[in-house]
Amino acid sequence: MQASSYRNKWNALKEKKVDPEAVGRLSREIAYSFLDYYLKDCRYEKEYIDLLCEMTTFSEDTQLTSPGAQALFGIIIESLCDDFEELQTLTYNQVMTQIISYCRQIPGGRELDLTLRDFGIYSSNELLDRIQKIRLDSSPLPCNEDIGKVFLLSRVTIGADVAVTSVFMQRLMKIYPEGEIVLIGGRNLSELYGGNPRIQIRSVSYSKKGGLLQRLSSWHLVLQIIKEELASCPIEKAILVDSDSRLSQLGILPLFPLDRYFYFDSRSDTSFSKQMSMAELANSWLDDISGQRDFCFPKVWIPGSYLEGATRFCKKLRDNGAQKIIIINFGVGANPRKRVGRPLEEKLVMTLLRAPNTVIVLDKGLGEEELVSANGLIGLVEKRGYPVYHSFFDSGTNAEINWGVIGLQSRIGQMGALIAKGDEFIGYDSACQHIAAAVGTPCVTIFAGSNNMRFVRRWSAFGPKNSNIVHVDTLSDPSSIEVDDIISRIMQVRSLQGGECAGTS
Repeated sequence: MQASSYRNKWNALKEKKVDPEAVGRLSREIAYSFLDYYLKDCRYEKEYIDLLCEMTTFSEDTQLTSPGAQALFGIIIESLCDDFEELQTLTYNQVMTQIISYCRQIPGGRELDLTLRDFGIYSSNELLDRIQKIRLDSSPLPCNEDIGKVFLLSRVTIGADVAVTSVFMQRLMKIYPEGEIVLIGGRNLSELYGGNPRIQIRSVSYSKKGGLLQRLSSWHLVLQIIKEELASCPIEKAILVDSDSRLSQLGILPLFPLDRYFYFDSRSDTSFSKQMSMAELANSWLDDISGQRDFCFPKVWIPGSYLEGATRFCKKLRDNGAQKIIIINFGVGANPRKRVGRPLEEKLVMTLLRAPNTVIVLDKGLGEEELVSANGLIGLVEKRGYPVYHSFFDSGTNAEINWGVIGLQSRIGQMGALIAKGDEFIGYDSACQHIAAAVGTPCVTIFAGSNNMRFVRRWSAFGPKNSNIVHVDTLSDPSSIEVDDIISRIMQVRSLQGGECAGTS
């Protein structure tokens, strides 16, 4: 459909009392139409992007604007970022610079416009030229300088921070032994990295479900944090490492002088081997810009209080006679494409419980939706005659349990500690698979939602011990998925990595 036809539909919709569901339907249609033209012959329909921008900024009511933002980011932006192709990366840069240029022209974007002007950026072309220059830059890190602060931008998602950002932290602490690592990202980072005193965590939220201006507002907060930190350290003795973060909109928004700014182009098609995981890419990039060959696996520094609680939890189970403690998480991080479905989850749990003295700790996840889903699964397992229990991490486990399912509510750091103290982790592609790899717990990931070989390779869990995947094609023909076949493959992988052996204390 022509952009003018969508414009007419949008104008007609605005004349009525605007319905969020109607906005969502129309915005999704526009977003998919944009991709239709782009996928067929690389045709870039600028008017579609402008129209979606209008639909995400026309009101201050986020219920009305969020559907448009979800279509713009969830359909167009994510599609362009997940392919790891040069053309898609260039197109992402074009889309994002157009979005930012649109936002700086509307009344709510005045602060955005003034701040960009402070950086000497007045047009979308200047933004686009800047990111292209950054992507081509191969300037070395100032390894011989007395660096007082190293700013490091979070990837925003927990799994990506474990896979990528934790590698950067380790390498940078070695390169700058006297420098302070200032990690900028979400509040939950302290639950995974708070155990390392060299890391200062400055919290800034990023709204994944908000409108455009809400998503861009995080950039202003990062700039404020940098300003505060530089009050105790001159900028000449500081550097900023951008992990390809949403906080900078993947390098589009400026934060630091270019001669002290180092951008990890994780979506490059030309700079890195197609065979590498994200952790290997991160190490390779730091080898190049530091001139120092080294390698660090992903790592977490979970606070001692969480580790002590997890140790008590698992010890109690083992004292009861449990021989295998399997941690399972069926959360998908608000991405339903990653989920295979309830039949697989139910049958997998029951198959694992056939082994005597096996305790499954089922993470109830984050948010109401995951909680309801986990409780529903536990209810089904209970109806099949298996013992089930419900608990909180802080309450420990007082029952005499040595077989069955414990549905557990916990924070991410607490669950990370349980993964570290358990015998095995099984779950979908999520943060927990990366935590399992980082702490050295054998891991099997049910990898669904993508048939892109490079995406699967890059985001598979990577660590010093066994981490394996069972790929499920949920895209080509979901009706042909054979649950029994998938479970057989999972059990085979477990046997090869020792997953059927008794646990250790």
